[in-house]
Amino acid sequence: MSDDAPQLRASDADRERVAEVLRDALAEGRLDMEEFGERLDATYKARTYGELAPITRDLPVGAVAVPKVDMVKKAGLSDGSWAERIVGGEGSSPWAVAVMSGFQRRGRWTAPKRFNCFAFWGGGEIDLREANFADREIVINCVAIMGGVQVVVPPGVEVEVRGIGIMGGFDHREEGVPGDPGAPRVIVTGFAFWGGVGVERKRTRAQRQEAREGRRREKLERKAERRELD
Repeated sequence: MSDDAPQLRASDADRERVAEVLRDALAEGRLDMEEFGERLDATYKARTYGELAPITRDLPVGAVAVPKVDMVKKAGLSDGSWAERIVGGEGSSPWAVAVMSGFQRRGRWTAPKRFNCFAFWGGGEIDLREANFADREIVINCVAIMGGVQVVVPPGVEVEVRGIGIMGGFDHREEGVPGDPGAPRVIVTGFAFWGGVGVERKRTRAQRQEAREGRRREKLERKAERRELD
């Protein structure tokens, strides 16, 4: 890390990672609601790594809340093959809590074998489109009480929904879609009371853009072919 790294500007993703640490600490009883509110407010006001670092310094995972700064531009992402994305290990984060608030797990993270989340008067998003997977089969256990959780999976992933809803529900629309060979299997389970757990299958923005460019190239090629025939 460069000596002036604390002065580098933090991103929205950096602030969200710190907020996730705070929410976990609240759920574990390490912070009370007043401390949680003060630190969360400071998190979203922080502009640099140096301002973010003290917020979680006294928490068990505070040392990894603010990511290291790589001054060298990273190489491109992997080609996305499933064999490369099933990486083993414990996963980046095993649980999340939203109490009158929200949480997000998205981008480049490793989904654990079992991910537990709880939403009460709040909402959460679990986005697996760019994620790695700790195992060939993972379980996402959602408890939504007067709240909601949205699970986003990439094309090619098999989905099974086993949750129970009381005056609420689980989205079963993505069940029965065959998975790609070697792709992970995602089991969505849990309980929804006056709440809901949605499951949707979406491509990333980059994939959608690539598809649009592909269609555009095809149209141009067809027009060129027609001009040659004329």
